[in-house]
Amino acid sequence: MRLLIVTLVGFLFFSCAKKQSTQISSPNGNIVLNTFTNKEGEPGYKIVFDNKTVIDSSFLGYVLNDRLDLSRNLQVDSISTTTFNETWERPWGESRTVDNYYNQLTLSLSTKTDPVLTFKIVFRVFDDGIGFRYEIPEQQGIDSIFINNEKTQFHLTDDLTAWWIPGDWESYEHLWTKSRLSEIDAGARRNHPNLSCTLIPDSLAVNTPLTMEGDGYYLSIHEASLVDYAGMTLHVDKGSHTLTSSLVPWPDGVKVKTKSPMKSPWRTIQIVKEPGELITSNLIVNLNEPSKIENTGWIKPSKYMGIWWEMHIGKSSWAPTWNNPGATTENAKKYIDFASKHHIDGLLVEGWNTGWENWLDTATQIFDFVTPYPYFNIDEVLRYGKSKGVNLIGHHETSGDVATYDRLMDSAYQYYEDKGVKYVKSGYVGRITPHQYHHSQWMVNHYQRAVTKAAEHHIMLDVHEPIKATGLRRTWPNLLSREGLRGQEFNAWSETNPPSHTATIPFTRMLGGPVDFTPGIFNIKFNEFKKDKQVNTTLAKQLALYVVIYSPVQMAADLPEHYEKHLDAFKFIEDVPVNWERTKVLNAAIGEYVTIARQERGTDNWFIGSITNEEQREFDLLLDFLQEGNYKAVIYKDGPDAHWDKNPVSYTIDSLTVTNEDILHLKLAPGGGVAVALFQK
Repeated sequence: MRLLIVTLVGFLFFSCAKKQSTQISSPNGNIVLNTFTNKEGEPGYKIVFDNKTVIDSSFLGYVLNDRLDLSRNLQVDSISTTTFNETWERPWGESRTVDNYYNQLTLSLSTKTDPVLTFKIVFRVFDDGIGFRYEIPEQQGIDSIFINNEKTQFHLTDDLTAWWIPGDWESYEHLWTKSRLSEIDAGARRNHPNLSCTLIPDSLAVNTPLTMEGDGYYLSIHEASLVDYAGMTLHVDKGSHTLTSSLVPWPDGVKVKTKSPMKSPWRTIQIVKEPGELITSNLIVNLNEPSKIENTGWIKPSKYMGIWWEMHIGKSSWAPTWNNPGATTENAKKYIDFASKHHIDGLLVEGWNTGWENWLDTATQIFDFVTPYPYFNIDEVLRYGKSKGVNLIGHHETSGDVATYDRLMDSAYQYYEDKGVKYVKSGYVGRITPHQYHHSQWMVNHYQRAVTKAAEHHIMLDVHEPIKATGLRRTWPNLLSREGLRGQEFNAWSETNPPSHTATIPFTRMLGGPVDFTPGIFNIKFNEFKKDKQVNTTLAKQLALYVVIYSPVQMAADLPEHYEKHLDAFKFIEDVPVNWERTKVLNAAIGEYVTIARQERGTDNWFIGSITNEEQREFDLLLDFLQEGNYKAVIYKDGPDAHWDKNPVSYTIDSLTVTNEDILHLKLAPGGGVAVALFQK
């Protein structure tokens, strides 16, 4: 990355054992962090935002497996503060440059009793929130570290409104519930019939990001730089409104097994006045290390189609023993022809490699990732795609057999690298083999191996059934996108997603990073194959999702024959970029509506996406973010009689000339949306 600006100022205070509290503010002064150690030697913190306490006294620390308690009977040995200010450039993203400006406070602590152990708690205070983490340095008496309990607290000051999913150790694929903290009941989500694997052991635990609304502010608690550590859920104490970290364990109950020196992930608290500021916050990505890939020229955002949706709706299947297989040479060429004609870069083919007939059963070692079925000539598909300018996107479905995938990963990546395949979508449907929880440290380390090994082979990844996104795209920019939520596919075979679902994603899951939601469904009611299923959307809303739900790899998910019926609307999918210069949120209400404008990287063109839940909306959008001069505005909007259920395919397309002094009036149908392309003349 090109470093633009760096400023670093530091202060260090020694012999601070008597200093029981200290304070540090955000660069703009709106956030004040107070740290303290009480008379029991328990370290803690408190946060004030805009002169209002938003996190009351909350305690920190660890309990290790040999009964070493790093949460009480501690003393402060020193306190240091620094200021850091840089602007860095990313190869792809919601904006070209990122400001990384924070004040840092480091508490150096030690136990008062033998054996004397030392550790640090490092706080970084940004204008839009706080991150903190634990650091255990290498020292006598600590080599291997076994964490039984992380005691991080977030003591909220009120019974806030929250948007939450249960603390499932196996899956993030749940609908968000809006409720007060005191009304959270994660246990009600147990044993969901449409999840291949789910485990919710704590009825009062939720997953992160956990987004909440207070009186004049919004909070979102998550984590950043999740490496060699367990994923964090949050246990909710309804009486005190205190959230406590609850880590996904190993099968033996230990939460984290590592060695010193150790650095935990950052615990993050985004704090803003308006919900749209959560979307534009860079706090989480800033808390990750700079890129470990020196030359990122081979990493390219992309749009793609796929032999995928037709399996979900029942036109074809992954396995030859189930139904008509979709991954044939002839079918791939049909998709390539359409993609080439309409400027789509890639084609994903699922079901091309042997083993799918045993998918989702208890068998192991069913995939070798390199042997095609006889009806799929991969070399011919590659040759044909190359002649048409369309890349093949590889696929690694593990069926949860991670032990086999670990053993074969290098050869599987090498196979694609030898054939010139640069993108791979991976999947982890089902229970993990060997027996491990999906969001445990063991799986976190597996995903880390997968992305680093992919980088060695110059392969970009799109991961489905992943661990949570925590900003590692900064460190490993070949990790383009991931699923990690209840995506579009659920509409094809489960209780469908309500219209409010997509209006919630930008304020929850998307705060962690890019989302491969797979938008672009035009055949909204599946009458050809599944008359009882549909996507709860209008066609115009499907277009708007390309701007609203960010990913550097965006799928045109529907079938070519469905797009052929609406080529005028498909023009927006052709035109919309996947890499952006900057992003602005024009209006927002969590779970209700959101409007986002993004500038195409390297041009003065802008694109707008606006979506709503079940309610009809009307907005006036001031176009003052445009550059000087005239723009051609192409507006893809709901028809006057459009409705997500009654008439979802009704849309109109208008074209007019606008400037940055104009106002666009948008009308969104129930469950609808508007997509706007603005081309500078």
